[in-house]
Amino acid sequence: MAMTSAERPRASDAQIDLAAGAGRSQLRAQRIRSAWLFLLPMLLVLAAAAGWPLVRTIWFSFTDAKLSSLGEAAFVGFTNYLEYVDYGDGTGEYFGLLAEPGWWNAVWNTVYFTLVSVALETVFGLVVALVLNAEFKGRGLVRAAVLIPWAIPTVVSAKMWAWMMHDQFGILNDMLMRIGLIAAPIAWTANPDTAMWAVIIVDVWKTTPFMALLILAGLQMVPGDIYEAAKIDGVHPVKVFWKVTLPLIRPALMVAIIFRALDSLRVFDLIYVLTPANDQTKTMSVFAQENLFQFDQFAYGSASSTLLFLTIAFITIAYIKIGRVDLGSEGR
Repeated sequence: MAMTSAERPRASDAQIDLAAGAGRSQLRAQRIRSAWLFLLPMLLVLAAAAGWPLVRTIWFSFTDAKLSSLGEAAFVGFTNYLEYVDYGDGTGEYFGLLAEPGWWNAVWNTVYFTLVSVALETVFGLVVALVLNAEFKGRGLVRAAVLIPWAIPTVVSAKMWAWMMHDQFGILNDMLMRIGLIAAPIAWTANPDTAMWAVIIVDVWKTTPFMALLILAGLQMVPGDIYEAAKIDGVHPVKVFWKVTLPLIRPALMVAIIFRALDSLRVFDLIYVLTPANDQTKTMSVFAQENLFQFDQFAYGSASSTLLFLTIAFITIAYIKIGRVDLGSEGR
């Protein structure tokens, strides 16, 4: 005789929760598999376009390769990085990339450029983002106008600013002399005291809109009810910024900083065009390019490129760990 619905055994709450959890786990596993399936073509293209050249560059750094005879390269170990030569009379000398003052000068220039430019771009980008986040007439037009410097190609920006900073024909010297800030024209890109700052000025002008755009995206996610409540309670706007706005946009701010820092650490085109052959502004990328193609020291240039990659990777990982940046979900 068939059981009635009242006589059928009912599952306990624990069994129901267990079944629901198993269903969610299975759904999550299916989503992960689907995600990897969709990412597979991109990963293959990335491995072919970036992974293989990177592996080849690392390999060439352990050889004596020349640009004219890459196929005849022989393995020489860590000679390109560091080698001690014993002269046989109790003296010796270190050679290689890690013993070259020019390389360490390029490392310092790169780190200095990154720290100063990213710091200034973060501050100015935050100010611009706060202004663009406010309600005012014509806000959409102003947002589009702010992005113009970022949209201009870097080479064009560098040449444009090179003329503006020219010691004889530049408008920058003319303006500063008219208002009495300088007494004589300054060769901004050739003077050792001003060359790096000239590069930083151009970079800040060009990439501040990028920082402002990323920070503005974070500001758009902040609920407006928080500001209305703070206004009703009579909280000062400065205190609202430090206690409410800045903590809430911290994840977006950290991601913006790391993206901009990665670009700054591998800067090449701006410095190569604005201040060519200038030791005061030579970065690791410029140093590598010169050895790879101009000096026909392909193995030496490959070693510098490998160290540049390792430096960027180390700084990125350290920044993510120290700043507790969660690139997979919301920031902690």
